[in-house]
Amino acid sequence: MSLIAHALLAGVAFLPTTYAATATLLASHFSGAIFTLSLTTGSSHTGSLAITSAAGGCGSTPTWLQYYSDTKKLYCVDESWQGYGTIAEYSVAADGTLTVTGQAKTTGNDVHGTLYGGPNGKSFIATVQYTPSTLTTYALPLKAGPDRPFTVPLQEETFYMAAPGPDVRQKDGPHPHQALLDPTGKFLLVPDLGADAIHIFTINPASGHLNACPDAITGPGDGPRHGEWWSPKGNTMSADGLKLFTLNEIGNSISSWSVSYSGGCLALNKTQTISTFAGGKVPPATIFNGASFPPKAAELRIVGNFLYAANRNDKSFGNSTDSLATYTIDASGTATFVESTSAHAFYPRSFSINKAGTMVAVGGQTSSSVAIIARDTMTGKLGNLIAWMQVGAAGTYTDENGLSSVIWVE
Repeated sequence: MSLIAHALLAGVAFLPTTYAATATLLASHFSGAIFTLSLTTGSSHTGSLAITSAAGGCGSTPTWLQYYSDTKKLYCVDESWQGYGTIAEYSVAADGTLTVTGQAKTTGNDVHGTLYGGPNGKSFIATVQYTPSTLTTYALPLKAGPDRPFTVPLQEETFYMAAPGPDVRQKDGPHPHQALLDPTGKFLLVPDLGADAIHIFTINPASGHLNACPDAITGPGDGPRHGEWWSPKGNTMSADGLKLFTLNEIGNSISSWSVSYSGGCLALNKTQTISTFAGGKVPPATIFNGASFPPKAAELRIVGNFLYAANRNDKSFGNSTDSLATYTIDASGTATFVESTSAHAFYPRSFSINKAGTMVAVGGQTSSSVAIIARDTMTGKLGNLIAWMQVGAAGTYTDENGLSSVIWVE
């Protein structure tokens, strides 16, 4: 079934006349817009999505959204390749409407950002830039308004590597892809898919200054992109048994790392690497206009003892439909592949799970779509498609444009 047919089924054909619940999501698009979406669901696992508003302010190519429910603030970074970019801060109204409250100019090509430091853990923002190979921080609040200058950087760290990695995407230098806080809020980690490393920094909470610790080194050609934490004690995130799971974009795999705190630094020791495909059988690359485009993993999420990973361009469920991989995590922190299911999206660059754990929102970059998939909270398995819609203009295959990020506002 085509994506358009899915959209008709989810949005029009079989919906009940009354609904049980509504939810709000935000989706960024490389056209420069951030869309507010309303999801309406019924009791029979059906629903519909609608765009309720749109906002600009995050440069030409907003790529990553980070929402903080306690302050009702949204932060967005801009992946502009034009030599400059923008970080934007928004207030989020009850209906999801966005209002710009601060901005900062950047060197461009920002792909991720997170808040850190200070008395509440939200006094500074750390951002990473893919091509400049940099980590840049800013003090909050960001400034905004035509009569006020943009916020200037607090610190900039440039990454280097001794030699190119084995993959073509590792020939031109380091490519940091995430700024990740550890559960204590005292360390910042930066997975670097160009350098096959995870950079680790201690945080001075008062000044926001970052001091480098020794890197953790991944396998050659892994290309770590994103990470999330897991603890056998659940949401308490105790240091006892704590694990970091990383998603390896180039290796199409996930790795687990044991964590230790000693000598004033955080250290990682790799304990496992497992494919994002059953049996480690990576689907073949697509040959398009004479060039080879292999599958590449995008993002991972952890809920309880279940881990999910998104695969892009694997076409496991049709010529324009990629997959999500599901794993279980046992008491020792070992992940086991369970199954591959449809992402109901082409090039699923982003996905997120609601707080109840009952629904997964998948953002298809090339399909420029948002798909809402049911999730069983007991088994962790993904189920039927609840709703689907195209958001903004569709992307162009291999150009990696279209929809870039989708999150729940909860």
